[in-house]
Amino acid sequence: MEAVQHLVVGAGISGLSFANAIRAEGARRGRSAEVCVLEADQEPGGYCKTVVRDGFVWDYSGHFFHFKHPAIEAWLRERLEGEVVSVAKRSFIRYAGLDVDFPFQKNIHQLPREDFVECLHDLYFRERGGPPPASFHEMLHRKFGRAIAEKFLVPYNEKLYACDLGTLDVDAMGRFFPQADIDDVIRNMRAPDNASYNSTFTYPRRGAIAYVHALLRDLPPDAVSLGERVVSIDLRRRVATTTRRELRYERLVSSAPLDRLARASALEHDGAAFTYNRVLVFNLGFDRKGPEGVHWMYFPDRSLAFYRVGFYDNIFGDPRMSLYVEVGCPKEGPIDVEALRERVLSGLRREGIVKDHQLVASHEVVMDPAYVHVTRASLGEVARLAPIFAAGGVYPVGRYGGWTYCSIEDNILETRALARTLGELL
Repeated sequence: MEAVQHLVVGAGISGLSFANAIRAEGARRGRSAEVCVLEADQEPGGYCKTVVRDGFVWDYSGHFFHFKHPAIEAWLRERLEGEVVSVAKRSFIRYAGLDVDFPFQKNIHQLPREDFVECLHDLYFRERGGPPPASFHEMLHRKFGRAIAEKFLVPYNEKLYACDLGTLDVDAMGRFFPQADIDDVIRNMRAPDNASYNSTFTYPRRGAIAYVHALLRDLPPDAVSLGERVVSIDLRRRVATTTRRELRYERLVSSAPLDRLARASALEHDGAAFTYNRVLVFNLGFDRKGPEGVHWMYFPDRSLAFYRVGFYDNIFGDPRMSLYVEVGCPKEGPIDVEALRERVLSGLRREGIVKDHQLVASHEVVMDPAYVHVTRASLGEVARLAPIFAAGGVYPVGRYGGWTYCSIEDNILETRALARTLGELL
């Protein structure tokens, strides 16, 4: 049986970031830090894969990096190849034929007069006091009033999460939910301030896979094993069985979805607590330019299949319109890709994004899982399982391992912190 100090499950951003960080910890301490990264797919990157087709460069979805820590950005940029641009985001909400600045709740003054008055009235006379809201849906109504909630926040997030928002935890989106109180709303009418966690982003011309290649650069060529899936994990013996071999590990770091990790480890768990949506992404390339001055748009209209449309071509000023279009789908059930493609193209034409354009290239992918549902049940199971995994030397990380809402930079910060902790054991 082979043995390894640090076994990493998943060669996405989280797994590769940990592999780099634990090796750096070993070097800093003058000790070796052996690492083996297993990836079930034939390519590294997880959802940060990039597709190049007929001159168009698309990711599996819009994976843009929002850096708040200059040292992390600098470390990655030193290892990136090719052109990288830093972009001041421009995003809008399509509402009643108008393009309203994001976030909706701070820009209700841009709505038609009747809708604006309704939103302002309901915001001012919203329910106050009483017990804290019990769900994400209730929080939206209690914080912003009925009109703001029902005109954008509820329909948009229902389309995104493909679930009843009443089942989500009140803090399901954490710091990523754009907050605003009535003072912010009024102030924004005269002095716009639409800053958010992703007000700026960086993007390489070669696509998000360039960041994956940057994380691979300092790893030994044999550190990553592709096409090797973990079948089971014996927590007591600290042995992982893969499709190729058995590996005895000292510590195992996993970015695999937490419910799948629990099943592989033969742990009793509440499978019903781990719900999520799937996202069908259409990448579409057209023969000429479309709307300019916008990087992505949100669509709360329930009659449209998609909830968001992004414009790759406006990042680099390319001459042909290059879109990603996202459709939220439930966890289970068939997805009729061809029927949804027709609905998407029809909706894009209805909204004036596609006019007499010719579709010259396309690609689609289903992200499964996509957005995890953070609920009281999932929070309870995550907390309950954590010490059981830790006793077996297993550390779940990332959006799916931690069953949380987080950014790509958060994944890097989390795995670096874990590497510092585990570095004490070297």
